[in-house]
Amino acid sequence: MSLSTVLFLFLAHLGIGIACTLLFVSREAGVKFFRFNAGLGAILIAVALAFRYGAPGAAPSGAGAYDRSALAALDAAEAALVVYWATIGRLFTRFRALILGAAALAGLAAIVLQALAISLDRSAAAQALTVASFLTSSAMLGGACTAMILGHWYLVLPSMDVSYLQSIVGLHIVSMAARVAVVGAAIWFALATWRPELDAGPSFRHYIFSIDGIFFWQRVLFGLGGPAVLSYLTWETAKIRSTQSATGILYVDFFTVVVGEVLAKYIVLATRVPV
Repeated sequence: MSLSTVLFLFLAHLGIGIACTLLFVSREAGVKFFRFNAGLGAILIAVALAFRYGAPGAAPSGAGAYDRSALAALDAAEAALVVYWATIGRLFTRFRALILGAAALAGLAAIVLQALAISLDRSAAAQALTVASFLTSSAMLGGACTAMILGHWYLVLPSMDVSYLQSIVGLHIVSMAARVAVVGAAIWFALATWRPELDAGPSFRHYIFSIDGIFFWQRVLFGLGGPAVLSYLTWETAKIRSTQSATGILYVDFFTVVVGEVLAKYIVLATRVPV
């Protein structure tokens, strides 16, 4: 495990999450909004690829095919997102949803392949949990980031209908609920299936109650509990059409999500438990 691998996973999942979330934003947000977010997503994925191509492999032995396929899919997502950014509002306007959809699909494929590469030597249930963990991580990151930027966009387009912000905040809440459910299942599975006669090393229960467990508790309390409270406050604030207050809360919410998901990437690489 290396810091570059943690950053690779985090930045790739954030960039892909932004691309996927843009599919749910109304066109009334304007060309500049989509261009800004597409450019941001493309930059994040490009930086992630720079970290990955310069980092030692994090995948288990034998996972090279999955790892290479994941990188190829991420390259394809980056290319599609760059094309979308370059053409939106200029050329091929009628096809922009298809181009963005292609970027999202390639990105989702990359996430699934990343999860399989990391968990290849684990059981089928552990692999499924890792895939679900990576997908919900990307959805939560993308939802939080897009909601924050969309809230800020009401300063650019103050006449924009507040229902657009409400729908994205609602999407963020759904992704957060899914993330909590997957993390809870992963923790339960790790605690229930560890057997001292079969598994080498300390149990996950020992890990979370050791000094190293501080990262786990920060991840759970700060990265899941914080967004749960803040997203609800944002929803209630958006309901009374206070977009500036909602945006302020979303800034804090996005910060807690970022911290939580960076810690999650560290823990999954250190313990193989996809929290």
